[in-house]
Amino acid sequence: MLVDTHAHLQMKDYKKDLDEVIKRASSYGVDNIINASFDLPSSRKAIELTEKYDNIFASVGIHPHDAKMLNDEALAELRRMAENPKVVAIGETGLDYYRDLSPRPVQKKAFEKHIQMALEMDMPIIIHNRDAHKDTLEMLDTYSDSLKGVMHCFSGDVDFADKCIKLGLYVSFAGPVTYPKSDELRRVAAFVPEDSFFLETDCPFLAPQFRRGKRNEPAYVKSIAQKVAEVRRMSFEEVAKIATQNAESLFGVGYAGS
Repeated sequence: MLVDTHAHLQMKDYKKDLDEVIKRASSYGVDNIINASFDLPSSRKAIELTEKYDNIFASVGIHPHDAKMLNDEALAELRRMAENPKVVAIGETGLDYYRDLSPRPVQKKAFEKHIQMALEMDMPIIIHNRDAHKDTLEMLDTYSDSLKGVMHCFSGDVDFADKCIKLGLYVSFAGPVTYPKSDELRRVAAFVPEDSFFLETDCPFLAPQFRRGKRNEPAYVKSIAQKVAEVRRMSFEEVAKIATQNAESLFGVGYAGS
């Protein structure tokens, strides 16, 4: 059994065939899916999907691209939504210095607000980090004794992974771990302790190599698990079990019916 710990099924990419996508995921052994949100509309839609599908859960938050939209009113709405029992995390939030669609000081302020909300509500946080390793670590280090969360779609090296794990964070592997040139990411996948990693698709983005350039979907988390198993020299079943247990530990979303 597998958990896709980071999907975006609320996006328009799945408007025409969402039922089929979810059924296909189940046929691949993907029992539960966490829909991560990136703004207020996607947070609302993610919650709507949790009401329609028993095996879908949600996070609520505002992506660093839209950090400038996080005013007091938006923060209050996120808090209200986070009280829903099928909302299992805050985010995705963090820093993105690759596109810089919101000014960096604004990104930092929004990230801080999400961190504070996660702590106050005793919820894990889903962290987006792109080309912002130093600032991300500096902000998280302040809360290392109390914050719990995951560095989603991990993109750093072994040293960065080690620092994240020492802060008490999980790291999550997505489609890029299957790409031919991602040798460093595969070194990370071989390095991380068993109790420190998840699997995700980040769909509809970043499809694994066998579907690269096409729409991604939760069923393909199986391909990611197979690659992680290969580099860790473990069986697929072992990796699937470990990753699912880790998802259960952080999000309370693991084996079907749990």
